[in-house]
Amino acid sequence: MNGGSFNVPSAGPLTMSSREIADLVDSRHDKVKQSMERLAEKSVITFTPVGEKSSGGRPGTVYLVNKRDSFVVVAQLCPEFTARLVDRWRQLEQERADGAPAPLTGSQLMAAALIEAKATLQAMDQRTRVAEQVVERIASAEGTLGVREAAKALGIGQNALVEWLENHRWVYRQAPSAPLQAYSDKITDGRMAHRLRTFTRPDGSERVETQAVVTGKGMAVLAKLIPPTARLIGGAQ
Repeated sequence: MNGGSFNVPSAGPLTMSSREIADLVDSRHDKVKQSMERLAEKSVITFTPVGEKSSGGRPGTVYLVNKRDSFVVVAQLCPEFTARLVDRWRQLEQERADGAPAPLTGSQLMAAALIEAKATLQAMDQRTRVAEQVVERIASAEGTLGVREAAKALGIGQNALVEWLENHRWVYRQAPSAPLQAYSDKITDGRMAHRLRTFTRPDGSERVETQAVVTGKGMAVLAKLIPPTARLIGGAQ
């Protein structure tokens, strides 16, 4: 542990930086930040990014978290280092109180923190399991969705979904204004299908065209690949 110097503010809530957490658990700072970002994306913790000047003089960014969230981060990274975290928080709190003894012993603090961190992670796992069950039901559902309906179900804009589908070779257009068509391999594997649509021309004649639609299996795959649904079920890291 590097044991760097950290300022304790005289007012406001106490926080701990991602760099200090990295020192406590003997891990690389960038790895700690990545773990914190994943937890924040799943709404498990929140952090405040602040700039810092490293020893090399180049600016960098650290993440500040409160006491509760610091225990969640350490429980996710290296639970065996929780005792170090407890000791550090006692030090911070005693410095804030000008040397006043902490109301709880180190073992009591650690037990309470571990219980809270475990409950938080269990809640996150439960949300993940529920989301995965929903995806499984979607995959087995009959019927298809047009691109507009699929985008609404995924919580993104229609144009954003079309762009994703085109970039990942799910659909294409034969002309700029032509309807979307599904690639044959996506039809073969059951992710996409074609729907016939009939239009009445101004002269009264009818025109039939095919349009790409997303199947239940395709929606299940997209839910794991496209935010914000992917963040809930852990499909996109």
